Amino acid sequence: MAYIEKEFAPTVADNPLPYTPEVAREMAPLYEKVKEVIPPVEWPQMAPLIKAINELKKQRNAVILAHNYMTPEIFHCISDFMGDSLQLAVEASKVDADVILQCGVHFMAETSKLMNPAKTVLISDSKAGCSLAESITPQDVRALREAYPGVPIVTYVNTSAAVKAECDICCTSSNAVKIVESFDSDKVIMVPDEYLAKYVATQTDKEIIAWKGHCEVHERFTATELEEYREANPGMKIIAHPECPPEVIEASDFTGSTSGMINWVKDNRPNKVMLVTECSMSDNVAVETPGVEFIRPCNFCPHMKRISLNNVYEALLDLKEEVTIDPAVAKKARASVERMIQVAS
Repeated sequence: MAYIEKEFAPTVADNPLPYTPEVAREMAPLYEKVKEVIPPVEWPQMAPLIKAINELKKQRNAVILAHNYMTPEIFHCISDFMGDSLQLAVEASKVDADVILQCGVHFMAETSKLMNPAKTVLISDSKAGCSLAESITPQDVRALREAYPGVPIVTYVNTSAAVKAECDICCTSSNAVKIVESFDSDKVIMVPDEYLAKYVATQTDKEIIAWKGHCEVHERFTATELEEYREANPGMKIIAHPECPPEVIEASDFTGSTSGMINWVKDNRPNKVMLVTECSMSDNVAVETPGVEFIRPCNFCPHMKRISLNNVYEALLDLKEEVTIDPAVAKKARASVERMIQVAS
């Protein structure tokens, strides 16, 4: 792995990278891609960092995995692999580079480490958490096993490695129904997202026992809000994430995972659409679907937004913040994720 002399490397805080004519020319093709979602006044601050990050990736032999909720300059300009939690987990397992930098929240970086333990896995801000992951502990899962002996426990990928290690299998919003249906049991426990569990219950005959965790972004949407948007935008299509409350899903035209929502827009090309999910995803999908007008309710995830060009640059420069997992926990948690990929493939 190449070593970069920190003494001669520019830092974001003390010596902002200059926006030179050379940088402007080199970064012009990238801006052409994102010009509809990034104002021109912001690009001169972003372009030098984007150039520096892409150069650092080569020197560090690093790849960047970016979740769909990342801002467009990260998602479209510095990432090597983009997608939902399942896609990123699969890609992480295939990475042959020395370093994986996760642009997402902490449980996603943990999942990358689980899937490729020999690699150095970084997250540019270890405080990028998740309300769902924080809503349940390993002790909670053990208590559920005692209360419901013999009932399989499915954990949403939005959990810590320690929680995954206590569960039978993981799921994502894109494969949750398939994972639940893979069990012979008439009952299945789903943690930690109550609304995802309720949605899955409408798609299966199995009895679903739900934990009461919620995503702080999706739980804020209301059916009344959606109806107000419909009245203001005749003909608009509304597609919702299954982490939304049941009444929001009922008021929507389509419900699906982040990848499912993206594919729906690409396949159907509505004139006007509202994605009922984290706001940045609308920007990212808009880049790939010109001609579709996006109505943005704009509920931001404060954890996702901790990831920025600045701290991505610094993470690659200093190889921080590295994600580590206790080997005993990692072994059991990895099995939970691998079972999901095997069943869902």
